[in-house]
Amino acid sequence: MSTHGPKFRDISGMTLQFILVILFTALQLILSPSGCIAADTAAPAKSQLSVPEKSTVTLDDKELFAVRGIGAITSEVRANFISERIKKAAEDLTIRTDSIKTVDADISTDVVTGDMTLLSILDQDAANTGRTRQELAGEYAETIRTSIEGYRADYSRESILYAAGYTVVAAIIGILLIFLMNRLFRKLNILIDTRYKDKLRSIQIKSIEIIQVDRVRAFVHGTARFIHFALILILVYAFFNFTLGMFPWTRPLAGRIFSLVLNPLQVMGTGIMNEIPKLLFIVVLVIVTRYALKIMHLLFDHIEQGTITFSGFYPEWAKPTYRILRFLVIAFAAVVAFPYVPGSDSPAFKGVSLFLGVLFSLGSQSTVSNILAGFTMTYRRLFKVGDRVKIDDILGDVTRIRLQVTHLKTVKNEEVIVPNSTILNSNVTNYSSLVEEKPLILHTSITIGYDAPWRQVHALLLMAAERTPGLLREPAPFVLQKSLDDFYVTYELNVSTDTPHTMSKLYSGLHQNIQDCFNEFSVQIMSPNYEADREVPTVVPKERWFAAPAAGTEDTIKE
Repeated sequence: MSTHGPKFRDISGMTLQFILVILFTALQLILSPSGCIAADTAAPAKSQLSVPEKSTVTLDDKELFAVRGIGAITSEVRANFISERIKKAAEDLTIRTDSIKTVDADISTDVVTGDMTLLSILDQDAANTGRTRQELAGEYAETIRTSIEGYRADYSRESILYAAGYTVVAAIIGILLIFLMNRLFRKLNILIDTRYKDKLRSIQIKSIEIIQVDRVRAFVHGTARFIHFALILILVYAFFNFTLGMFPWTRPLAGRIFSLVLNPLQVMGTGIMNEIPKLLFIVVLVIVTRYALKIMHLLFDHIEQGTITFSGFYPEWAKPTYRILRFLVIAFAAVVAFPYVPGSDSPAFKGVSLFLGVLFSLGSQSTVSNILAGFTMTYRRLFKVGDRVKIDDILGDVTRIRLQVTHLKTVKNEEVIVPNSTILNSNVTNYSSLVEEKPLILHTSITIGYDAPWRQVHALLLMAAERTPGLLREPAPFVLQKSLDDFYVTYELNVSTDTPHTMSKLYSGLHQNIQDCFNEFSVQIMSPNYEADREVPTVVPKERWFAAPAAGTEDTIKE
């Protein structure tokens, strides 16, 4: 019995072998031909159509030769029986390989070792081979001897020890290579950020920036990271493939791990190769659509900022108009691309599309209503960002107008979010829209008894308006007598301001000064109702205006 050790016994030979495995793996990953894919995918179909006439005899997953079926015994049963006999002989170390010989009988030539018959060769086995059954049996006997010697060599203690040593060295080399690659790509990233930073420029069309320099730099770094990851992945795969192939127990797995990894990729690759013309069309369509949207975005940004103007087109219309056009462009691109999507004509794809469409239509009624209301509000110019508005009983400044909702900030620093459909069905008061053309008129009403001269009341109200800071002197404040009721007269003071956002503060100051003026001249304010005269008028004398804990004196009043 002869025993063979590993082919390489020195470290340099093992290193060369490991590097060759890495290079061969990389070439297989990159240059895997589509013809092999087609052959692999076509093989199962052929096997389903017809039962093979021969089955392969194996030893430790290595193919030795093929045999035919005999009578009622199928070729598969016969091949399995012969394989078990050969493996049993290989595991019995008392059987010498030179004891394997052929014995000629009447109807067969047997391959035997001692009292064990490994297989019998009949005339029908040699038919159509151009050889006699004795020649074929001799060839099979030599194949069996060689395979048993290799099987015993692979499982020998010396071979296992060498395989373990090679695995340790391969792991060290792999770790060193990963370490070197990490350092190399780290220096490459630093080099990109330092030496080539000034050379990376934005992509522009005239003065319009299409792709920013930060995105160009991110693309370069992303490409470097992808190459780094791919190289490490190839190195790790080569290490496992090499290591599993060194041990006889895992060698079958090493032969299959490549197909386990690549078969799904090959199937996807075949589908992609078949769909390349359609995919190219979709890619070109996506690129054209993307840059068309970027150009539209830049155009409407300039319109919103006022650098580009069109007669009759207001800047606040820019953003919603861009959203509408963007939706239409994307919808048009989706309709054009749909027939080119792989599997778009399959019943499953159509069923999923229909199901999603039903879900969207059932669940988006309020959403669509709010979006349509948002566009209607924008083009009707109800208000814009920064306006002071009142929606029903909500008073605040518009901070953000979105497709579905509008954000208001109240005078108490509260954020109120109102659905656009609610706004469209509500009464909206805009205090800011006409201020640039004509000041906003603020007004407040009081009721005074008939015993007070109306001219004095007018003068006191105008005096209060004059004392209130922040109100405009032109146009001048004025007083209206709104009604002559049963017990009192209703007076309305009207003042002007060009700062609607301070209206709450102005009202507060105006009411304070009205109280002070009427108390100063002992005129009783009968709001909100007047039914009878009091014995003592309800007024606050000046000496009590700053009663504790209020701070101030009579000198402060005069000032």
